[in-house]
Amino acid sequence: MNKFFILAFAAVFAVMAIGCDFSGQSSGGGQSGGSGAADGSVASDGSGNSNNGDGRVQSTGDMTFTFITFGAVILIFYLFIIRPQSKKRKETEMMQSSLKKGDKIVTIGGLYGTVQSVKETTVIIKADDNVKLEFLRSAVSTVINQSASKEEKIDNKTEEKEETEEKSSDSGE
Repeated sequence: MNKFFILAFAAVFAVMAIGCDFSGQSSGGGQSGGSGAADGSVASDGSGNSNNGDGRVQSTGDMTFTFITFGAVILIFYLFIIRPQSKKRKETEMMQSSLKKGDKIVTIGGLYGTVQSVKETTVIIKADDNVKLEFLRSAVSTVINQSASKEEKIDNKTEEKEETEEKSSDSGE
């Protein structure tokens, strides 16, 4: 998805650098064939539009197109980059603040362990029988005991189904 944003961003700035305004005319003020003023000056009609002497009038629409383009780029960056990152950061902060004793976790370094105690800014993790390590809360990347409990529930349900099937097959014989 990042490649898409880079290409879109490059395309927008390429259009702005070339000076196209999608009407088929160049937004540059060059002279063509001597039909303009002899000294190359640009005349203005007083309404914010300028006439370069060859019959083309440059309006403030070019500036409007530029502002709309910048606004669209800013909106795209907000919707696809800034907002998802802030949501992920909030979820991570919530997860780290809700750590409790007995949670099975993974640190950002890849260490698996069980939380033994929780302090204000740190947690003590039991990695093995006699190994206890102290980490900052921000070093905890995921809590994995929720998924383990779901797997246990699924295993328990399959065992219960197997037991009921065995009972029904025993009573049916």
